[in-house]
Amino acid sequence: MLNKSTDKRDQYEMISISELVSSNHLLRRVDNILDLNFIYELVEDKYCLDNERPSIDLVILVKILFIQRLIGIKSMRQKIKEIETNVACRWYLGYSFLDKVPHFGTFSKNYTRRFHDTDLFEQIFERILKIAIKNNLIDHSSLFINSTHIKENANKNKYITELVKKERFLHFQEELDNEINEQRLSQGKKPIKKKKKEEYKSKKSKYA
Repeated sequence: MLNKSTDKRDQYEMISISELVSSNHLLRRVDNILDLNFIYELVEDKYCLDNERPSIDLVILVKILFIQRLIGIKSMRQKIKEIETNVACRWYLGYSFLDKVPHFGTFSKNYTRRFHDTDLFEQIFERILKIAIKNNLIDHSSLFINSTHIKENANKNKYITELVKKERFLHFQEELDNEINEQRLSQGKKPIKKKKKEEYKSKKSKYA
């Protein structure tokens, strides 16, 4: 007997977005370990600067950057489009099915205003790194950063050696700057000014 499925695409269902994200989904596991609410403390004294400007919750902003790297999509513009239809991404951002995903233009303005020419991004990354190490998500006994092999001193378990780029702590920040500048130029705006590349330097950071 030939079975023909019924088209149920327009059928209404009573279901939460959380029920559609499996318990072992990568973003759910990340959310269980990585609480990003500490970001609010870092920017508490800066919120007054955003009065009457289109603003994105800073935790949402960082989560979007996080999703971009976890999923492996280089283009932020493309990533934002995917979030619109990706249930797991919407869940991770705390969005409902109907919440509007920030437009790339709004994202780029918020990113430029909050991160450019500040060390806020470095502060956030450092806190995330500490949480990851505390939860044994990073094997820092042997690290490879930008093709440089670093071995940890076994006698100093509370310390890791990290390479820090003075002006750009994360490589993808530079990539995002390039993408934002492309958009600004297409709109007849001046590109955001980039700082000169600095040599990497080795320093000790404590992760107790």
